Amino acid sequence: MSDLRIARARVTAFACSAISVALLLSTPARAVEQGGTITPMGVTDFGAGLLPPTTPYGTAGLRSSYYSSSTLRDGSGKEIPNNFHLEVETVSLAYFYMTDVELLGARLGFGGVLPLMNISGRLNVPTPSGPFAISGSDFGLGDAAIMPLLLAWQAPPNFFVNAGLQIQAPTGEYSASKAFNTGVNHWTITPILGATYISDGGFELSTQINVNFNTVNPATDYRSGIEYKQEFAVGQHIDAWTVGVGGYAYQQISDDKGTGSRDGNRARVFAAGPAISYFKPGMPLFTLHAYKEFGAENRPEGYNVALRLSMSF
Repeated sequence: MSDLRIARARVTAFACSAISVALLLSTPARAVEQGGTITPMGVTDFGAGLLPPTTPYGTAGLRSSYYSSSTLRDGSGKEIPNNFHLEVETVSLAYFYMTDVELLGARLGFGGVLPLMNISGRLNVPTPSGPFAISGSDFGLGDAAIMPLLLAWQAPPNFFVNAGLQIQAPTGEYSASKAFNTGVNHWTITPILGATYISDGGFELSTQINVNFNTVNPATDYRSGIEYKQEFAVGQHIDAWTVGVGGYAYQQISDDKGTGSRDGNRARVFAAGPAISYFKPGMPLFTLHAYKEFGAENRPEGYNVALRLSMSF
């Protein structure tokens, strides 16, 4: 592979790794090649263990997110001085339909998410002839997420659990010659487990765990490793408001395979920040969070802001 192609492969992976695109349960995002994350982070906060109610027409949602990073870190967590910058703006549409059909004691449902993305960035990549500056942008539909199985349990009186299976399909545009892509060009299978506890006094503790299993990108013969991601939120309900903190922990638990994978290129990052939500019966659900990332390795480290609205019909 030429130096130029290696450079492009690296910038594509690094740039895409930081994207946080999601809605309600989850949605598609970018690639882990050279270190990053396939599915988005900063998806859930309060109510991670709850799924929508059973209604005649289901639940629709809209999520707008913004990610910005000017720091790229190596496998030791040290900043790489390479004029790196990344911005990603996303608007995602989601639909979920829950039924009264029971499976394993849980309500059965399904759903799907489709993101529209605007990504831009720059990066200096070292080559034998000196630094090579790469910049670019892309705009369009991202990879669609299909959730053919959703299960919602309630363990009285205050404990809620859900589980699901997400299949991320390579529907977004992708070119190996481009620095930035709205698609990742491979499939990702993700089992999901969420839980929420709300005390009688309104104290809430929520978390969701995702594990990504990635297939090979046929354009690069690169296979990203298995990824573990856990999101959380801790807060207090005050009338219709819930106020507290949220965040996520991400750790790649198996090596990448392919050109440029080096020592396995395992990535990690953590994030935390304020979170707030508002909900009254019969009204849309509103949530907002703003997270600062830290402890990154083999990936960008930046800021994640997301606003989510959903309504059951």
